[in-house]
Amino acid sequence: MVGTRIGQWLSLLACIVLLLKAEGYFVEITYVENAVAKGAVCLDGSPPAYHLDKGFGDGINNWLIQIEGGGWCNNATSCLSRKKTRLGSSKQMVKQLAFHGILSNDPQFNPDFYNWNRIKVRYCDGSSFTGDVEEVDSATNLYYRGARVFNAIMEELLAKGMKNAQNAIISGTSAGGLASILHCDRFRSLLPASAKVKCLSDGGYFINVKDVSGAPHIEQFYAQVVATHGSAKNLPASCTSRLSPGMCFFPQYVVSEIRAPIFLLNSPYDSWQIRNILAPAVADPHGLWHSCKLNIKNCSPDQLITMQGFRNDFLKAISVVSDSPLVGMFIDSCYVHAQIGKWLRNDSPLLANTTIAQAVGDWYYERKPFKQIDCAYPCNPTCHNRVYGPNDNPEV
Repeated sequence: MVGTRIGQWLSLLACIVLLLKAEGYFVEITYVENAVAKGAVCLDGSPPAYHLDKGFGDGINNWLIQIEGGGWCNNATSCLSRKKTRLGSSKQMVKQLAFHGILSNDPQFNPDFYNWNRIKVRYCDGSSFTGDVEEVDSATNLYYRGARVFNAIMEELLAKGMKNAQNAIISGTSAGGLASILHCDRFRSLLPASAKVKCLSDGGYFINVKDVSGAPHIEQFYAQVVATHGSAKNLPASCTSRLSPGMCFFPQYVVSEIRAPIFLLNSPYDSWQIRNILAPAVADPHGLWHSCKLNIKNCSPDQLITMQGFRNDFLKAISVVSDSPLVGMFIDSCYVHAQIGKWLRNDSPLLANTTIAQAVGDWYYERKPFKQIDCAYPCNPTCHNRVYGPNDNPEV
């Protein structure tokens, strides 16, 4: 009897240890203090920040950058609302951040990248690291310097050994995923020509479509972001030579010109895009979409038809690179936004019987190509569709 209980306790303890490993461990923050003199600062003028867990063993010259997400601000009012939060000030950031998933140092949960130098770049500029306005408005004391922040952090990491990289990935989630697309070739150019350098966007492929009222809501919003932050000069020239700068904030007009290999992890039912691009509050004054946006199971047949139309628009937007051998894809049918946190966990969605972690690892190391597009919702039983609370995910 006692032996049975001891065995049960040991099994429980083993499960707890496994769960704690899966949920990650904490890494201290690093402030780039010398960036302030260069004007490379967060919205409030505080220094940029990142978290670094050093590589070891045969991963000592391999580097993985993960850029934090957090939306954008499109004018002084919305940027001021971020100024006293972690999305606008490094003073408000936690001093320790949990590393898990693609940032884990445990080979059981991150077999391909566990011993790389793993960096989480904190996001505090509201422009996906594209802004650079010299003047500081005395009325707001806001600094629009995202591009300088990106450069300052990269300079520090290069000095810490990234200049000797043999393998490297720049990745990001949501607005960070967009940054990994917009800065993909720039990151490639910073590293040795002999290095294997690739890019990974998680939930960062935001598309240009009209909302349910027929208005170009997201197109106007992005144009305002670019104008407010002075982003035009830091967007890919291959796009701005053809289109207005605001249009070049959309991956669909940029990605076909990217020279470095890139992996797109996204859903064509991206819950953030459904909530903010397809059916933003401004386009739904009577709240007819409110319940549907909280839980896809609440959507009416007509709303599901509209969402299937959005899926078609998304697939058309990624079709510009669907035949490229440089591009990998994990395009599932889950109602979610940003999925890299699932990684190798038991609840990772599957495509071709493959987890997100396996797909990215196979693609990066060229064990086999991975380019899978799921069938239409609700066909994938491995999806765990997001259910939002009424106060989750503020509208843009």
